[in-house]
Amino acid sequence: VQLVESGGGLVQPWGSLRLSCIASGFSFSRSQMYWYRQAPGKRREWVAGISEIGDTTNYPDSVKGRFTISRNNAKNTLYLQMNSLKLEDSALYYCNVLLAGVDYWGRGTQVTVSS
Repeated sequence: VQLVESGGGLVQPWGSLRLSCIASGFSFSRSQMYWYRQAPGKRREWVAGISEIGDTTNYPDSVKGRFTISRNNAKNTLYLQMNSLKLEDSALYYCNVLLAGVDYWGRGTQVTVSS
């Protein structure tokens, strides 16, 4: 299993970024997928989840209405569109899949929101 995130960077408050995660080594189209984030000194936090075919998505209140998770099963790619970014959205963002009770993570992509 391999998950490779990209798309992070430095952005000003109220800006936007689109993260991507390319998956391999498992049946992507049959797996629910998730985005998490972790800021320095804080616990890893769930950010978004999506069903196998993308018809159901879920978000915590902290990002609802600003973040959108999506997927392209033909490309084995997961996305996270982030709009109206806030200072508190700064974190290392991870792609995640749970397979047979085991969590798999990518190395993450850094998002920094700063003026």
